[in-house]
Amino acid sequence: MSLETEFERVALPLEYPFTIARGTQTTAETVVVRITDGDGTVGIGAGAPSTHYGETVATVAAVLPDLLAAVEDVGDPHQLARIERRMRETVAGNPAARCAVSIACHDLVAKRLDLPLHRYWGLDPTETVETSYTIGIDDAERMREKAETAIERGHGRLKVKLGTDRDGEIVRTVRDVAPDATLTVDANEAWTPREAVRKIDRLADEDVAFVEQPVPAEDPEGLRFVYERSALPIAADESCVTLADVPRVAGRCDVANIKLMKCGGLREAFRMIHAARAHGLEVMAGCMTESNASIAAACQLAPLLDYADLDGSLLLADDPYEGVPMEGGRIDLEAERPGTGVRPR
Repeated sequence: MSLETEFERVALPLEYPFTIARGTQTTAETVVVRITDGDGTVGIGAGAPSTHYGETVATVAAVLPDLLAAVEDVGDPHQLARIERRMRETVAGNPAARCAVSIACHDLVAKRLDLPLHRYWGLDPTETVETSYTIGIDDAERMREKAETAIERGHGRLKVKLGTDRDGEIVRTVRDVAPDATLTVDANEAWTPREAVRKIDRLADEDVAFVEQPVPAEDPEGLRFVYERSALPIAADESCVTLADVPRVAGRCDVANIKLMKCGGLREAFRMIHAARAHGLEVMAGCMTESNASIAAACQLAPLLDYADLDGSLLLADDPYEGVPMEGGRIDLEAERPGTGVRPR
């Protein structure tokens, strides 16, 4: 089978500046991949690299020619296992780059079969979840406005970024605006273990559902310390990057947060989900600030999840791609679009 491949770098402005404990972002930089078969069917994927994991759009663009050459050499997009193996042999790191190709291949395969990707996997589209909507760090009034906007748009789950000297004020501000919303918080590794335990005790009074990545990933015993003393459930994000990390965080958290851009593709994400279940963990799928060119693929995993944090495309000022409908945050797979559900606007 003849396959043609191409990619392009795309910069997407955010609706609001997005601040977490590590810094502020105003633009989401992605690399979009297209794989076209001999009949003209196009599979679309995208990589949203994170410098936190050693990737940039430049490094993604640098390795994609070799990754796509491996796909062309295999020739058959349905040989997903072989393609994944060849990509790992070609480029050991660069998970966002490998993920972009993985998504495009899966999109192409499902489109060739005229099936939504979740149907290709045998998943039930009615067993879906609601994504959270993230409120980035800002001054109190601005965070209030963001929360009000999210509630007006129908979002019932809000994720609040913390990691400042005014974390309590931030949560109280959002809770005041959204008294009935389900709140989760994410410290992005900003706290020490003892600080985390103290802050979590106070967060419990604000009816927070769980706390994500309270301490640095480089401190697994600190994560265990917090987990054993926390008044709230703990989710591991930066501590849970690939399949090998799942058994390491078991006994140190309640929820494994799996991101396609961290793990390198959809097949690895599947393995991580099943491994997390085997270790008694709940499962969340998260994202970077991304286009629907990649978010749509993560949404296809919804029937396997307990929680979703797949709002990356919702944070954009404009997205050149449509994806899975998420009116009010509900991931709606019943639209039954072939492939991942992505299509150019």
